[in-house]
Amino acid sequence: MSDTELQIRILGDPVLRKKAKKVKQLTAGHRHLLSKMARTMYSAGGVGLAAPQVGSDESLIVIDAGTGLYKLVNPKIVKKEGRQALEEGCLSVPGVSVKVNRAKKIIVQALDEDGNSLSIEAQNLLAVVFQHEIDHLEGRLIVDYVSFFKKLLLKKKIKKI
Repeated sequence: MSDTELQIRILGDPVLRKKAKKVKQLTAGHRHLLSKMARTMYSAGGVGLAAPQVGSDESLIVIDAGTGLYKLVNPKIVKKEGRQALEEGCLSVPGVSVKVNRAKKIIVQALDEDGNSLSIEAQNLLAVVFQHEIDHLEGRLIVDYVSFFKKLLLKKKIKKI
């Protein structure tokens, strides 16, 4: 791991279950962390990464689902429409994929890395990625969406992590 990359936390690390704190004052340190998160996400082959996944308890996410890089501070979903179920993986739960029901179209409000307010309308895959990363800020993981029976089946796979 180079000094430009952060360590991705894996299922079982308590930081993944904590609710992230809102960023009250955006600093150069936050911008630096967002850049390092983006490099780490690209290096790991992911399409999104939330600050708790790299050990930070702040409300920061980076996303690039093929439509360009988003670096967001304090993101929140303000509107949801429709339903879709896609198979999702997670850098913090390697080797596991789960079908998750989510909204098909969402509107996210956040600050960009310069502190400007923005509103993003996302649908399909991009909407899923936003919802997945914002879940991380709430301490939720994809394994929380599976049935009890499926959890039992996944337990052996997860224990190997």
